[in-house]
Amino acid sequence: MPPLIAVLDDDPTGTQTVHGIDVLTEWTVEALAAALADPRPCFFVLTNSRSLAEPEAIALARELAANLRAAAEKTNTEYTVISRGDSTLRGHFPAETDALQALDARGYDGVVVIPAFFEAGRYTVDDVHYVAEGDRLVPAAETEFARDATFGYRHSNLRQWIEEKTGGRIPADRVLSVPLAILRAPDGVAWVRDRLLGAARGTCVVVNATSYGDLEVFVHGLLLAEAAGRRFLGRTAAGFVRVRAGVAPQPLLDPAVLRGNEGQGGLVVIGSYTAKTTAQLDAVRLRGGVDTFELDVGRLAQPGGEAAELARLRPAIEAAFRDDRTAVLYTSRAKETALGRAGDLTAGRAVSDALVNLVRGLTVRPRFLIAKGGITSSDIAVRALGVRRALILGQAEPGIPVWRTGPESRWPGLAYVVFPGNVGDQHTLLRLLEKVQG
Repeated sequence: MPPLIAVLDDDPTGTQTVHGIDVLTEWTVEALAAALADPRPCFFVLTNSRSLAEPEAIALARELAANLRAAAEKTNTEYTVISRGDSTLRGHFPAETDALQALDARGYDGVVVIPAFFEAGRYTVDDVHYVAEGDRLVPAAETEFARDATFGYRHSNLRQWIEEKTGGRIPADRVLSVPLAILRAPDGVAWVRDRLLGAARGTCVVVNATSYGDLEVFVHGLLLAEAAGRRFLGRTAAGFVRVRAGVAPQPLLDPAVLRGNEGQGGLVVIGSYTAKTTAQLDAVRLRGGVDTFELDVGRLAQPGGEAAELARLRPAIEAAFRDDRTAVLYTSRAKETALGRAGDLTAGRAVSDALVNLVRGLTVRPRFLIAKGGITSSDIAVRALGVRRALILGQAEPGIPVWRTGPESRWPGLAYVVFPGNVGDQHTLLRLLEKVQG
């Protein structure tokens, strides 16, 4: 029997390719033991580590590794780990994978790096990672994501990116590349198996992929290598998770599932600051049919600023709910404010705190809740709604997962839409709202 898969997700958007799987927001030994005892092939643990400074992310990874080991011993369960990371290459790599490897007593033979994620237009060809922008494929290092204030990078070639991120510890020429031509050859599975079996300890493996068929061939070879005793830690985007766990695709969710049967109106919370998100917000505002509310980020830097903003916004949002309207709450779009630069972790925490406190204080339940942005959706789920365990229902749009909140949460059974900041085209949010509003 293959080992269960623990997917450690650095924000909640990694659930965007699976369904019928649980996501945990706590990682006590008891919670992990219950997840390991479940017969389903995998589970997610939402760490939200992308919102943390690197020392905190390392400490969290170490805690998780230790607790997983204890839970596995308690349940006598074999498991493997995927460190789910961003398909636009942001996040604490290699800090998290280093910490996970160091605390796993059984050890890993290497790390598999696969940021390809087709639903969002992320492809890797000739070791270069691309991001779809409209009808163009743009090398990742030429996108806005590479200029991230915390996780910026210079290289689109993944072998060079690994050398850059490891500070030269792993040179580009020592990274094992799995080419598309091999994956599409008749002996592709055997080639992957043999290369993984022969890989030196500590090898980083880059997998080129432009389709799920490419990933299926690689996973077949990987499973054969694992059956022969090798172990590889994954640092991958969401597409690999679905294939590795053997979760079959399903159609997009019916709008009735998204609307729910309890509550009034709807709520959209937009914390993501990317240009893509701003374009999606502009399309919604231009179309109309919703009530929009701007949280002034600059005011959060002033004494009493957050309290004043919440006192201004909360009654208006609740009034929209009572009229059975959708309230769209968004942060001001300036990249530089008195609070700091968008993407800076300290500024991001202050903004997220304000959004959490606003949602936590609402006295009217909406019929649905859409959270836009990885950190935003994590903090709203965990800190505002008190979610400890949720069921992944599927996807509202390609790459946009929907959870059903658990009975312990503030609003049990709520359809909670996790909308990544870097997914979709200009009109995706508008289409989603039209669908969920009926």
